[in-house]
Amino acid sequence: MEKAKVSIVRLEDYEKENVYKAVQQSLDLLGGLENIFKPRSQVFVKINHLSPPSTPDKGIITHPALAREVLLLLKELGHKIIVGDDIQSKEEDGFLISGYRQVCEELEVPLINLKEKGFQKINCKGKVLEKVYVSPVCLEADYILNLPKLKTHSFTAYTGAVKNMFGIIPHGLRHNFHRQYSKSDQFCQMLVDIFSCAPPHLTIMDAVIAMEGEGPSAGNLRKIGVILASQDAVALDAAAAKIVGFNPMDVYTTLHVHERGLGKGKIEEIEIVGEKIHDVQIKEFRHSAVALGFLQRTLPSFLHGYLQDQMSLIAEVRGEKCTACLECIKICPAKAAKLFEDLVWIDKKACIHCMCCHEVCHYHAIKLKRRPLGKMVSGAETVYKKIKSLFGK
Repeated sequence: MEKAKVSIVRLEDYEKENVYKAVQQSLDLLGGLENIFKPRSQVFVKINHLSPPSTPDKGIITHPALAREVLLLLKELGHKIIVGDDIQSKEEDGFLISGYRQVCEELEVPLINLKEKGFQKINCKGKVLEKVYVSPVCLEADYILNLPKLKTHSFTAYTGAVKNMFGIIPHGLRHNFHRQYSKSDQFCQMLVDIFSCAPPHLTIMDAVIAMEGEGPSAGNLRKIGVILASQDAVALDAAAAKIVGFNPMDVYTTLHVHERGLGKGKIEEIEIVGEKIHDVQIKEFRHSAVALGFLQRTLPSFLHGYLQDQMSLIAEVRGEKCTACLECIKICPAKAAKLFEDLVWIDKKACIHCMCCHEVCHYHAIKLKRRPLGKMVSGAETVYKKIKSLFGK
């Protein structure tokens, strides 16, 4: 069986020369960019931007310094490039805040908010989706280059290459799917459905500065100091997850996409080139509180479902930090976030635990709490992982 190849290269900072060398090295380890994309092709570069836009120092977005050097390499080979993501912003140009507009103007590369080009309804034939609206920009490209950021996620546990493709569908539809697929496992099946519609041909991950804890926007920054590259986005996710202490098969997106044969998610089926995983692994990298992969394998499905409900995090607003920017109200698909006397509150009966409010709040005004039984289960999971690591299994 031919193994998927993932390159891991050290990168300590976002200085231009260092980034360029690291990106070039990571691609050379895969055989060279010129042997991955045919010359003068149409390449869509999918960044991880999130909404509302934020500055690079917050560690929420793919750093534009990494994107810049990737774009330079593409331009050197004569490729026609479009950079984009589907974002919401109260600013006229959300890409200015992140620095992407400046980078793309400097390099004379088109940068678009995907909604500008509309969305095309296509057949999906997935596990949960039969049809979905997808950006024609990625459908019309010869190649898709995926630029995710390594982060934890308070709903899916981990977010990387596979989940970054969620951004090729409309913002409103993403909200609706959060409401419709409120269980983590089902939500991840939906993510894999979307990934299957436009799997990237090359993925380069920003893991220089990652996010731990309750990501993807309200966690803590943690230096890892590497970038990863692969033609197999699933294998890249597996390697990245392993670096930060996950069992890749405990990450639902990786598990489901591997089971469908859309990529290789088992470490033993992956060839690592460059740095070895154990040399760059981060000890005590703090995961989100919803990582329940081990429970899926050890409990009956009905009991696992009950405990998943108990483990669901409850969003509460910290009044002293809330600026009443109303972004959480705009993004909540269940209309559970509401304004009362200049402060936002969360209607717990209406809340579907999608964590959209937590994801969009850049003021750390949304805290996540768990029910007492959920705390007990989380503690048991921690003990389980420590025992497992002690015995090397």
